[in-house]
Amino acid sequence: MSHEVKTSGKQLLHLVFGGELDDLGSVEFKDLNKLDIVGIYPNYKEAHSAWKSAAQRTVDNAQMRYFVVHMHRLLEPDEQDD
Repeated sequence: MSHEVKTSGKQLLHLVFGGELDDLGSVEFKDLNKLDIVGIYPNYKEAHSAWKSAAQRTVDNAQMRYFVVHMHRLLEPDEQDD
């Protein structure tokens, strides 16, 4: 069974993912096969909430980092955010 998410307004897609870093001074991951893809969200507010939850779950691992990627900026780089 699929769950359809309805959003109001323009979709501004955001990807939330994370993984263990090789070095705290870089954004290179130890193992790309172990990246945690949290999900894709229709707006920054929902993405930020998911990011915060994932980051809090892994707070004991200093090498673990989560990121929010503004996919809508990659898909339509010439458009401005509302």
